[in-house]
Amino acid sequence: FDADGATSTALALSALKSMGAKHVDYLVPNRFEFGYGLTPGIVAMAEKMGPKLIITVDNGISNLEGVDAANAAGIDVIITDHHLPGELLPQAYAIVNPNQANDSFPSKSIAGVGVIFYLMLALRRHLANSDWFVKNSLPEPNMGQFLDLVALGTVADVVALDQNNRILVKQGLAKIKQGLARPGINALIKVAGREATRLKESDLGYAIAPRLNAAGRLQDMALGIECLLADNDFTAQKLAQQLDELNKERRVIETQMKEQALSNINSLMNKIEKGGQLPVALCLMDLSWHQGVIGILAGRLKERYYRPTIIFAQVSEKELKGSARSVSSLNIRDLLAAVDRDNPGLINKFGGHAMAAGLSIHPAAFGDFQAAFLRETEKYLDLSACVGKLLTDGALAYDDFTLQTALLLQESGPWGQQFPEPCFDNVFEILDQKLVGQNHLKLTFLLPNSDKILDGIAFNVDRATWPNHRIKEAHVAYRLDVNFYQGRSRLQLMVEALNPIV
Repeated sequence: FDADGATSTALALSALKSMGAKHVDYLVPNRFEFGYGLTPGIVAMAEKMGPKLIITVDNGISNLEGVDAANAAGIDVIITDHHLPGELLPQAYAIVNPNQANDSFPSKSIAGVGVIFYLMLALRRHLANSDWFVKNSLPEPNMGQFLDLVALGTVADVVALDQNNRILVKQGLAKIKQGLARPGINALIKVAGREATRLKESDLGYAIAPRLNAAGRLQDMALGIECLLADNDFTAQKLAQQLDELNKERRVIETQMKEQALSNINSLMNKIEKGGQLPVALCLMDLSWHQGVIGILAGRLKERYYRPTIIFAQVSEKELKGSARSVSSLNIRDLLAAVDRDNPGLINKFGGHAMAAGLSIHPAAFGDFQAAFLRETEKYLDLSACVGKLLTDGALAYDDFTLQTALLLQESGPWGQQFPEPCFDNVFEILDQKLVGQNHLKLTFLLPNSDKILDGIAFNVDRATWPNHRIKEAHVAYRLDVNFYQGRSRLQLMVEALNPIV
């Protein structure tokens, strides 16, 4: 249902076909109708296609009933997943998941696309050792051709960039920058307004993946998979354009939902005495909100207010679906389990991990759940902890503000989750500030007591504060970046935090 699943599916199909598989297809059920994972309803859909084997990608480790249904229908199931297993495992033919107990695979943070990549790698080795390719007059496929998919899915799923994941991402990015990516990825890069030769890992996460994810959020991820499977530039570009349009629609929906949510929060603050302090957790619902975007909204509000957030959308007259995001100090899955334990029947179902979870409740139970969620959160989290923290490597000296330093940092990547790109902080004079786009602030800085003038860009600023031409100085946290424009490369500061000094 997301970029990890889409790249996993495209990789599995492409790899199997390259090894000589004749009868291989994929199935992406509508998650709004069937929910997540290999459910009995999805097995019933798959059964119509007459398969002897179902391979799951990026899901399946918790689908006990779905696997039982497949077994009853005489269909073997191989589960490939990277999510944490529960106490009971499905009775599958085989399970490939590095997070199983006693599994020796060293990279526990690998994404779903990485799991299926290593399975296909092992299959190729097995087939080569049994002379399959020689006997069938087939060329032995070079598995490096799939690393563009592995890089995209790994970055998109925001898994920790341990040593293994960094290698996969770096090699995949190198293929893309060399012009060796598949037509679908090249087309997505083009519609995103990026250049393949200058692509960075952040472009995969913030420009390419959202266009793939838009299909799964608003319609059906099959559109994204077909784009990744396209074997020519014309078809790929046509599909990428459709994904780009869906992403624009997703942005509009997200913006509307965010404005409504902020309005609800402002109303809440007005009702609260003692300075309008927000509660230690946020739980919001609107009947007009789209269930495909509630996870994004929950994440945006969590990042803005630094507290656990659950956003609900109505699925039917009998069900609200919620998406939860948490702060690092609070395990949201365990908290929901505690709410469920102390309030039997309040939650229909729930599941997830420490930082993200999903649940469903009856619409009439929203008020009671909201109160129970807040009570439980207050046991573990104090309002004093609901503040953002940004770690930096300190101030840069005059001589370090160079294009060469920025290029050196880029070459030292890939950067990402749990392997963050270096961030610095300095006090600057503000020479100029203006809005570009809708919410982005273009800045010109001067390093005090010097002649060093620097360009900066701050994305998604609070327009109630910026631009403000009365502010002449600010404490700025930033990353060094290279701005390539009209054939010229210039140093640019990517602003992470901008605190006025008055």
